[in-house]
Amino acid sequence: MKLIAPACALVAAAVIAWLPSAFGDDREASEGRAIYARANCVGCHKWHGGGGGGYGGAALSLRATQLEKKEIVETVTCGRPGTGMPYFMRDAYSDDASARHPCYGLTKRELGDVHVAEATIFLQPAEIEAVAAYVLTTIKGKGEPTLQECLAFFGDASRACEIYKTGAPHKMPTPATTN
Repeated sequence: MKLIAPACALVAAAVIAWLPSAFGDDREASEGRAIYARANCVGCHKWHGGGGGGYGGAALSLRATQLEKKEIVETVTCGRPGTGMPYFMRDAYSDDASARHPCYGLTKRELGDVHVAEATIFLQPAEIEAVAAYVLTTIKGKGEPTLQECLAFFGDASRACEIYKTGAPHKMPTPATTN
Protein backbone atom coordinates (compact mmCIF):
# COMPACT_ATOMS: atom_id res chain seq x y z
CA MET A 1 0.00 0.00 0.00
CA LYS A 2 2.86 2.35 0.78
CA LEU A 3 4.13 2.03 -2.82
CA ILE A 4 0.73 2.56 -4.42
CA ALA A 5 0.21 6.09 -3.10
CA PRO A 6 3.50 7.47 -4.50
CA ALA A 7 2.86 5.68 -7.82
CA CYS A 8 -0.64 7.19 -8.03
CA ALA A 9 0.76 10.61 -7.19
CA LEU A 10 3.35 10.25 -9.97
CA VAL A 11 0.70 9.23 -12.51
CA ALA A 12 -1.58 12.09 -11.43
CA ALA A 13 1.29 14.58 -11.78
CA ALA A 14 2.03 13.29 -15.29
CA VAL A 15 -1.63 13.60 -16.33
CA ILE A 16 -1.87 17.12 -14.89
CA ALA A 17 1.31 18.13 -16.74
CA TRP A 18 -0.05 16.66 -19.97
CA LEU A 19 -3.55 18.17 -19.87
CA PRO A 20 -2.74 21.84 -20.58
CA SER A 21 -0.68 21.00 -23.65
CA ALA A 22 -3.31 18.59 -24.92
CA PHE A 23 -6.13 21.08 -24.54
CA GLY A 24 -3.88 23.90 -25.76
CA ASP A 25 -3.17 22.04 -28.99
CA ASP A 26 -6.89 21.38 -29.52
CA ARG A 27 -7.74 25.00 -28.78
CA GLU A 28 -4.99 26.24 -31.12
CA ALA A 29 -6.18 23.90 -33.89
CA SER A 30 -9.80 24.99 -33.36
CA GLU A 31 -8.75 28.61 -33.56
CA GLY A 32 -6.67 27.73 -36.62
CA ARG A 33 -9.76 26.34 -38.39
CA ALA A 34 -11.58 29.62 -37.89
CA ILE A 35 -8.58 31.60 -39.15
CA TYR A 36 -8.17 29.19 -42.11
CA ALA A 37 -11.75 30.06 -43.09
CA ARG A 38 -11.48 33.81 -42.34
CA ALA A 39 -8.19 34.20 -44.23
CA ASN A 40 -9.85 32.43 -47.18
CA CYS A 41 -7.40 29.56 -47.37
CA VAL A 42 -10.50 27.66 -48.52
CA GLY A 43 -10.57 29.75 -51.69
CA CYS A 44 -7.62 27.80 -53.06
CA HIS A 45 -6.94 24.83 -50.76
CA LYS A 46 -10.68 24.11 -50.22
CA TRP A 47 -12.24 23.40 -46.82
CA HIS A 48 -10.69 19.93 -46.80
CA GLY A 49 -7.18 21.08 -47.74
CA GLY A 50 -7.13 18.91 -50.85
CA GLY A 51 -6.25 21.82 -53.12
CA GLY A 52 -7.11 21.88 -56.77
CA GLY A 53 -8.28 24.75 -58.93
CA GLY A 54 -9.19 28.01 -57.23
CA TYR A 55 -9.15 31.69 -58.01
CA GLY A 56 -5.44 31.76 -57.10
CA GLY A 57 -4.58 28.94 -59.46
CA ALA A 58 -4.04 25.27 -58.77
CA ALA A 59 -3.39 25.10 -55.03
CA LEU A 60 -1.28 22.31 -53.65
CA SER A 61 -2.72 19.62 -51.40
CA LEU A 62 -2.28 20.21 -47.70
CA ARG A 63 -3.52 16.66 -47.12
CA ALA A 64 -0.49 15.31 -49.00
CA THR A 65 2.05 17.93 -47.91
CA GLN A 66 5.40 16.83 -46.55
CA LEU A 67 5.98 20.19 -44.85
CA GLU A 68 6.54 20.37 -41.09
CA LYS A 69 5.19 23.12 -38.81
CA LYS A 70 8.17 25.47 -39.25
CA GLU A 71 7.87 25.24 -43.04
CA ILE A 72 4.09 25.74 -43.00
CA VAL A 73 4.53 28.82 -40.79
CA GLU A 74 7.14 30.19 -43.20
CA THR A 75 4.91 29.53 -46.22
CA VAL A 76 1.88 31.23 -44.67
CA THR A 77 4.03 34.11 -43.39
CA CYS A 78 6.00 34.67 -46.61
CA GLY A 79 3.92 33.07 -49.33
CA ARG A 80 5.73 31.53 -52.27
CA PRO A 81 7.24 34.12 -54.60
CA GLY A 82 6.51 33.31 -58.22
CA THR A 83 3.32 31.38 -57.38
CA GLY A 84 -0.22 32.28 -56.36
CA MET A 85 0.46 31.53 -52.66
CA PRO A 86 0.13 34.91 -50.92
CA TYR A 87 2.01 36.13 -47.89
CA PHE A 88 -0.06 36.82 -44.78
CA MET A 89 2.41 38.89 -42.74
CA ARG A 90 2.14 42.64 -43.18
CA ASP A 91 5.36 44.10 -44.62
CA ALA A 92 6.82 40.66 -45.30
CA TYR A 93 8.77 42.14 -48.19
CA SER A 94 8.98 45.78 -47.14
CA ASP A 95 11.44 48.10 -48.89
CA ASP A 96 11.84 50.04 -45.62
CA ALA A 97 15.54 49.78 -44.75
CA SER A 98 14.78 49.78 -41.01
CA ALA A 99 12.23 46.96 -41.23
CA ARG A 100 13.10 43.40 -40.31
CA HIS A 101 12.80 41.20 -43.41
CA PRO A 102 11.58 37.83 -42.16
CA CYS A 103 10.88 36.43 -45.60
CA TYR A 104 13.96 34.93 -47.12
CA GLY A 105 15.81 38.18 -46.24
CA LEU A 106 14.39 39.84 -49.35
CA THR A 107 12.72 43.16 -50.06
CA LYS A 108 10.19 43.83 -52.82
CA ARG A 109 12.90 45.68 -54.71
CA GLU A 110 15.25 42.69 -54.50
CA LEU A 111 12.50 40.41 -55.78
CA GLY A 112 12.33 42.56 -58.90
CA ASP A 113 9.85 41.19 -61.42
CA VAL A 114 9.08 38.07 -59.41
CA HIS A 115 5.38 38.17 -58.56
CA VAL A 116 4.60 37.98 -54.85
CA ALA A 117 0.91 37.63 -54.07
CA GLU A 118 -0.40 39.62 -51.11
CA ALA A 119 -3.20 38.23 -48.96
CA THR A 120 -6.44 40.17 -48.66
CA ILE A 121 -6.06 40.15 -44.87
CA PHE A 122 -2.95 39.97 -42.73
CA LEU A 123 -2.42 37.64 -39.80
CA GLN A 124 -0.53 37.99 -36.54
CA PRO A 125 2.25 35.46 -35.80
CA ALA A 126 0.06 33.60 -33.27
CA GLU A 127 -2.70 33.30 -35.89
CA ILE A 128 -0.22 31.88 -38.41
CA GLU A 129 0.95 29.37 -35.78
CA ALA A 130 -2.68 28.38 -35.17
CA VAL A 131 -3.28 27.80 -38.90
CA ALA A 132 -0.17 25.61 -39.05
CA ALA A 133 -1.39 23.64 -36.00
CA TYR A 134 -4.77 23.18 -37.68
CA VAL A 135 -3.19 21.91 -40.90
CA LEU A 136 -0.95 19.49 -39.00
CA THR A 137 -3.61 18.08 -36.67
CA THR A 138 -6.65 18.07 -38.93
CA ILE A 139 -5.60 18.03 -42.60
CA LYS A 140 -2.08 16.70 -43.24
CA GLY A 141 -1.88 12.99 -43.91
CA LYS A 142 -5.64 12.44 -44.14
CA GLY A 143 -7.23 10.45 -46.94
CA GLU A 144 -10.37 11.45 -48.76
CA PRO A 145 -12.60 13.97 -46.92
CA THR A 146 -15.34 12.44 -44.79
CA LEU A 147 -18.79 13.50 -43.63
CA GLN A 148 -17.44 13.86 -40.08
CA GLU A 149 -14.66 16.21 -41.23
CA CYS A 150 -17.12 18.25 -43.27
CA LEU A 151 -19.51 18.58 -40.32
CA ALA A 152 -16.61 19.54 -38.05
CA PHE A 153 -15.69 22.31 -40.47
CA PHE A 154 -19.12 23.65 -41.42
CA GLY A 155 -21.35 22.50 -38.56
CA ASP A 156 -24.57 20.52 -38.62
CA ALA A 157 -26.70 23.34 -40.04
CA SER A 158 -24.74 23.66 -43.30
CA ARG A 159 -25.90 22.02 -46.51
CA ALA A 160 -22.29 21.91 -47.76
CA CYS A 161 -21.90 18.36 -46.45
CA GLU A 162 -24.87 16.85 -48.30
CA ILE A 163 -22.52 15.34 -50.91
CA TYR A 164 -20.99 13.14 -48.20
CA LYS A 165 -24.35 11.82 -47.00
CA THR A 166 -25.12 9.90 -50.20
CA GLY A 167 -22.80 7.06 -49.28
CA ALA A 168 -20.98 7.35 -52.60
CA PRO A 169 -17.24 7.87 -52.22
CA HIS A 170 -16.17 11.44 -52.83
CA LYS A 171 -12.90 11.76 -54.66
CA MET A 172 -10.91 14.96 -54.53
CA PRO A 173 -9.13 16.18 -57.66
CA THR A 174 -5.51 15.07 -57.72
CA PRO A 175 -3.49 18.28 -57.48
CA ALA A 176 0.25 18.38 -57.02
CA THR A 177 1.56 18.04 -53.47
CA THR A 178 3.72 20.49 -51.56
CA ASN A 179 7.28 19.33 -51.17
